Amino acid sequence: MDNSTLITLISLGVTVLFIIGVPIFLVIGLWVVGISLVIDFTLANVGSTLFEGLSFFGLLALPLFILTGDLINAAGIAKRMSDFAYSALGFVRGGLGMAAIGACGMFAAISGSNAGTTATIGSIMHPEMTKGKYEPEFAAATIAAGGTVGIIIPPSIIFIVYGFLLNLPISDLFIGGMIPGIMMVVGMMLTCYILSKRKNMGIILKWDAKNIAKSALRAYLGFIAIGIVIYGIYSGKFSPTEAAGVTVGFCLLAGILFTEEFKVRELPTILMRSGQITGMLVPLIAISVVMQQILSLLGAGEAITAFIESLGGKYIILLTCMAMVLLAGTVLESLPNTIILAPILAPIAYSIGIDPIHFAVIFLIGDAIGFITPPYGLNLYVASGITGIPYFRLVKHALPYLLALTIVWLAVAFYEPFSTFMLKFGGV
Repeated sequence: MDNSTLITLISLGVTVLFIIGVPIFLVIGLWVVGISLVIDFTLANVGSTLFEGLSFFGLLALPLFILTGDLINAAGIAKRMSDFAYSALGFVRGGLGMAAIGACGMFAAISGSNAGTTATIGSIMHPEMTKGKYEPEFAAATIAAGGTVGIIIPPSIIFIVYGFLLNLPISDLFIGGMIPGIMMVVGMMLTCYILSKRKNMGIILKWDAKNIAKSALRAYLGFIAIGIVIYGIYSGKFSPTEAAGVTVGFCLLAGILFTEEFKVRELPTILMRSGQITGMLVPLIAISVVMQQILSLLGAGEAITAFIESLGGKYIILLTCMAMVLLAGTVLESLPNTIILAPILAPIAYSIGIDPIHFAVIFLIGDAIGFITPPYGLNLYVASGITGIPYFRLVKHALPYLLALTIVWLAVAFYEPFSTFMLKFGGV
């Protein structure tokens, strides 16, 4: 049996394992080991690459931003930010839904995780939305959609991974995601307003400037945390890793000294939870480095590049790359999607004159949209889990948000300054 047949059989085998629910790390790991044996790629190199692949200072920001998200939730800061968003937007039809999306944006500006944003804001806002006369399915889908900005608005865990894989400055990637992230939030808010007005959902609150001011004061710790991250990275005062460390320290002290909702005895549990998430992500990043080596040896990148470049001009190639990202996002979570496709598609984009930071933002918005795209749609599963509403009842309510996000995605893709304009003023 020749090598190409063995490679095909191994690839089909691990695909079956993925479909039946085997963890993606094991799927990729088995593929790497199997293909290495077929092409006589020494397993000793696999071990050394796994170790050396993680020797990157920027990756230290990953567990720290995960911990930040857990700390702001435990300290009650996320709840106060949600209350502020509602007080500011509750006077319009759909205000509470728009507030949930806004709260997702603010939480994302500290934590950097889509699923984490959906879980945290969903547990806070979904009960409030159902009490506020929103359809439970619509409320859950709205929060799931709002959670998609978790990996676009800086800081972003997946931007850190992308920067590591493609050797790009993480600070520049964070800055590039600012305007597109805000556009995503605004687009989803408008969608929520239109749908709520059409279905007459939600209770309209009286405009109360005093209440808005009070809720803003109660949420001041969250604003400070956002300011630390954005100003520190944007001004060049901190690297992303340093910003993550400073933010963790601030959120920990804020929870203990100011909100008084965080108990020191809870810290080991929070650290363990954050460590478990990190422990799932980091091995996958490590094995991805070996996977890239093997794909390079097999000539996969060259074959895909030749196919895409044969399709025609710049914009056809760009749209093809975007379609591949979105299609992969329907069945893969953002991390394996990025690990597999980014090293292949990014060089193609560079070859047709697309700025590396711009393409990173394009790629990761497509990744983010995958979080509410069936049949995978991780955010929809998270929303289903925290609300008890069956997954497939949420899908149709997510479709208008999917359309809005796609429009934003196309706007960002075809107008480069949306992702590069802020870089002109960055001090990084």
